[in-house]
This record gives sequence, C-alpha cells and structure tokens, in this order.
Amino acid sequence: MAAPDPRPLLPHEACALLLARLVPLPSETLELTSALTGRVVADDVHAAHDLPPFDNSAMDGYAVRAVDAAGELLVAGGSFAGDDPARLEPHTAMTIATGAPLPAGADSIVPVELAHPNGDRVSFDGPVKQGDHVRRRGTDVPAGAVVISAGETLRPLALAAIATSGVAELQCHRVPRVCVVVTGDELVAPGKPLLNGQIHESNSVLIAARCEQAGATVVSVERVRDDASATRTALAHALEGADVVVTSGGVSVGTRDHVKPALAALGVEQLFWRLAVQPGRPTWCGLRDGRVVVGLPGNPLSVMVGLELLLVPALRRLAGAADPGPSTFRLPLTSALRMDPQRLRVRPVRITSAGAEPLGADLSHQLGRAAVADALALVPLGDGELGAGAPVDLIGL
Repeated sequence: MAAPDPRPLLPHEACALLLARLVPLPSETLELTSALTGRVVADDVHAAHDLPPFDNSAMDGYAVRAVDAAGELLVAGGSFAGDDPARLEPHTAMTIATGAPLPAGADSIVPVELAHPNGDRVSFDGPVKQGDHVRRRGTDVPAGAVVISAGETLRPLALAAIATSGVAELQCHRVPRVCVVVTGDELVAPGKPLLNGQIHESNSVLIAARCEQAGATVVSVERVRDDASATRTALAHALEGADVVVTSGGVSVGTRDHVKPALAALGVEQLFWRLAVQPGRPTWCGLRDGRVVVGLPGNPLSVMVGLELLLVPALRRLAGAADPGPSTFRLPLTSALRMDPQRLRVRPVRITSAGAEPLGADLSHQLGRAAVADALALVPLGDGELGAGAPVDLIGL
C-alpha cells in the first residue's frame, strides 16, 4: 500500500477518495408504498402504459368538433371521470368534466365559461380550434418510457408518478446497516448521575439520528471504555454486523486512543487520517471487504462535520444515489467569520430572513450553542475574514 499523503486532505478530497472506492449495495424488489420515500431506484422504472392513458379534457365544458362549433349544437349526453362515452355525432356537443375521456369523434373542448346553453342546445363565443384544451394520450409519458431513472431518490411526487404509470413493484438498493461504537471512560448514559470528570454521552445519539435521517438503518450502538481489548472486541463485532461502522473518540495519538490500532489489527485498510478542516481534524477512514469504517473525533461539532462532509455522502452512495452530495446552497452571512489559510472552517449557523446567522460555536465542544443550527457554513480557505454580507456555501441540517 502506498505511503499516505503527508498533507492532510481537504474534506472534498477525502470524500472523493472514499466515494471512488464504494459501490452501491445490492437491489431488492419492493412493493410501491409511501414507505419507499428516500430509497434509491436501482433500475430505470418504465411506464406500463401511456400517461395519460386516453385523450381527455383539460377543462369543464363541452366536447365538440371544431368545424361544427360556430353554430348552435344539440347537446347529446355527457362524459365524466370513469365514463366510456358514446361517439360524438356531427353537429352535436357533449358536456364533459375535467379529466373525463374525450368521446370518439370530438377533437376540441370549449370551456364552460364560453358556452351559452339554451335548453337542449348550446352555442359558443369566439372561434374554436382543433385540439383546444385536449390532453392527448401519452403526451406526459408514453408507454415504455422511463418515468424515474436508476440512481434517483424516491420522493412523494416520484412515487405518485410511478403509481399512475401502472407500476406496482420496483427495484431499490438495499439501505446501509450502521453500527455505532463510542469510546471513553468519561461517558455516562443520559439520565444517570455524573461523578466528577464524567459527561453524559451524546455522540451516539447524534450519529444514529443523522444516519437514520439519511436513510440508513442503525443496527447497534455500543459504548466502550478506553481499553484496547474491549475496543477491538466491539469493533470486530460491529464489522460483522454492518455495512458501515462509525466510531467516536479514540482516533488521535494519546495513550488511551485505541481505535486505530484495533482497526489495523482487524485488517481494515486506512484510506486517510486527519483532514484539513476545523473542527474535525483527527477524522479517520478505512475499508475492509467493502465495509466502511469512519472514525470521528470525540467532540460533538467535530462529529457533525464528519457526518455531513464524509459519512452521509458515503451512506447515500451505498444506497445507490447517483449524486451523493454533499449538496450545498448559498446565502449571505449576517456577521463575519474568520478564515484559515490551510483549513476549511465549518461553523453552525441559523437561517434567517437576513441570511446565515453564525451561532458563536467556535469551539468543537460547544454543542449547546449549536443546538438550534439548521445549516453548516463552509468558510473557505483564506486570510482575514469572510465579511458580513458575503455569500457562503451552506449544508442544510
């Protein structure tokens, strides 16, 4: 294996390196339900029939032949949703509802607003052109055409389009299974009393919540003390049960940092260690037999940065997404943020009507200040400050 690059990778470089090594998980056949929201299509979905499946009216009004519409016409029947109307005879009109089938023989619709009923007859304002207000069969999607392409994420409108095109089952990639391992002698479960030097453990909650929000399934969460043997045992168990293992803490070089040696002993290939980012510099990443291991630092904001810039795109690639992200958008800053010439600085912000408002969480442990954040600001490399009013790239949370 080649020697690692001594220069810490920028987050986008690290993400590209990881994504290049990943392939989507196998597909499975699933019934079309709302539960598929967020799943990724493995094969192109083709329409089972034309959409719309028949010529129909775009308006409430009258079905006519355009050549007859200048005179007074006999109203002979009607067409409503679900009907199979009789043929329209020359010099007659038929009442019709929006979406109802166009009767054979008709070629145009006159909106009800332009009609003047008179008993069993009707006349119309203005000229009528052939094809007015008619939705032709197959003009949305013809039979056999692709409704949703492989690699697309299913959202409610996509599910509706698949359903109306007559498809009841589709192939979706399996969702990644995630095991979470958090390390630290100081960690205590939320709700339990604290002794001096202890803290309530929150990183597993953060990691599991974000992974599930990204569409993954968290199959286990384990807290491990700072012990080499216990760390190795927990990681070995996690590697057997998951597609992705996420650790928190223990990835630096202290005497109680046991995660990296344990992973090396378990045959996990290191892709990189340390990123040119603040917070989150000690982030570690490796692979074993297609399984991904992401070792995040112990501080909560460092964890969040690693999740958004590295782990979530990896989960989406494994789930089959054609564009796994991270996706960004731009807004102006409401106050200045300091830049760094060598590291991408990532800061929690709140989106307001004025733009992206920094929350003052400049240290990686300041989770309380970041609790109301709904985006991360990606402060580019540079000297000085990115001033108030300057546009900044943002990742939504």
